[in-house]
Amino acid sequence: QVQLVESGGGLVQPGGSLRISCVASGFIFKFNSMSWYRQAPGKKRELVASINELGDNSKYATSVKGRFTISRDNAKNTLFLQMNSLKPGDTGVYYCARGGYYSQPYDSWGQGTQVTVSS
Repeated sequence: QVQLVESGGGLVQPGGSLRISCVASGFIFKFNSMSWYRQAPGKKRELVASINELGDNSKYATSVKGRFTISRDNAKNTLFLQMNSLKPGDTGVYYCARGGYYSQPYDSWGQGTQVTVSS
């Protein structure tokens, strides 16, 4: 079965950086686009960034463009999100998803990793 295990979240001050990871299993990672979503308290889950199968094309939400970088290591079935210049509005639970670059992602989610930006 599909498994997505996110890690690397934590508490960081505004302006700080954090890198979160997602290890995938149960499907052929290198043949799938991947994406990162986040959900803030009381809000709907939103797409943050997505990346194609090879990792040479990516897309970003306007709110994170220029601050976040999505990447992948197909040899290790791992997806990354480097987050710089973090703002309190970036606070939320971050989830990785299978798919999401060309269309809606598959409806299979991990437990997520909490990112809190606060002084």
